[in-house]
Amino acid sequence: MTDAKFSDGAEQPLRLKAESPDDLLVISTFVQDAVGHNAEISWLAKKHRFAVLLNRFRWEDRTSAEQQGRRYERVQSMLVVDSALKVTSLDLDSADKDMAFELLSISFEPSEDGAGQVILTLAGDGAIALDVECLDVSLSDVSRPYVARSSNVPSHPVE
Repeated sequence: MTDAKFSDGAEQPLRLKAESPDDLLVISTFVQDAVGHNAEISWLAKKHRFAVLLNRFRWEDRTSAEQQGRRYERVQSMLVVDSALKVTSLDLDSADKDMAFELLSISFEPSEDGAGQVILTLAGDGAIALDVECLDVSLSDVSRPYVARSSNVPSHPVE
């Protein structure tokens, strides 16, 4: 048995589940540089579910696109955090439904008995913190890939 590679999922929709910090690191890699809008964030307090629709860069298709000389792609994906007890945000105006954000990473800060905090780090020093009973995060592609507006690979200047 060999380890999975990005190219293994190149033509299939992603369906990933994270129940450990290592699993979450995989999801974080796939959602790096995803773009979302406040209007696409849903907090269902009674169901303990936080969900957001993202337009994620298809990192798993990058090499193939470059080799074939075609444009990069994005795909709409649902990021869902279950067992969420509380949601707080920093530098994200939830009242501004037109506000866009860029997701840089997802991390987990454990506390007692498997509980902890899932942190969505956004560009521009913003963040969404979710207090959770346990780590239960999923990422599912919900659309077909489409050509990205930008012909560049997302990058971040090094300071």
